[in-house]
Amino acid sequence: MKTQENAQRAASETQLIARAQRGDEAAFAALFDMYKRRVYSLCLRMTGSTAEAEDLTQEAFLQLFRKISTFRGESAFSTWLHRLVVNAVLMHLRKKGLQQVSLDEPDTSGDEPVKREYGEDDRRLLRSIDRITLSRAIERLPPGYRAVFVLHDVEGYEHNEIAQMMNCSVGNSKSQLHKARLKLREYLRGDRSRLAGEGSLVRTAASTEEHS
Repeated sequence: MKTQENAQRAASETQLIARAQRGDEAAFAALFDMYKRRVYSLCLRMTGSTAEAEDLTQEAFLQLFRKISTFRGESAFSTWLHRLVVNAVLMHLRKKGLQQVSLDEPDTSGDEPVKREYGEDDRRLLRSIDRITLSRAIERLPPGYRAVFVLHDVEGYEHNEIAQMMNCSVGNSKSQLHKARLKLREYLRGDRSRLAGEGSLVRTAASTEEHS
């Protein structure tokens, strides 16, 4: 039953795309409704700003409107659309002057094992960190690292899909993810140590007040 529903949804989407490519505004509006939440969610995770995410969502769909005629079905429409979104976000981040990491850097993914799972220390660390702290740590990642981390570990894309979206090799995608995780571990451990220090100061101050 689910397979049949998926097939029907895919057929409906294909029809909408074909109509939108012919200039059918209603079909384009339907595609917008179908994908706006996913696009906004991706923009928000990559920028950490609701205002920027809203602007970039509009920009992504403007680009989609201009470029949908070039979609040839060589990949899934969602992959093609997300590639537009990622490019729009990366361009925005570069214009802001944030640190940029080239996706053409030498592939060093073979230097160290790149694993999907976190180590035991990382799992304990992540369990002790709230969502806001994690989001802030992700925001601190350089744009290239952040994009690959969000696409792979948050959105669930495979490296071959990310490579297609970002015009880089699968090896470079793996390398970027590995380095992003190392950076995040560094940031999160630093935040945990800082918060622990602040907690200790608060406890000391409270104890001093009690005995004064």
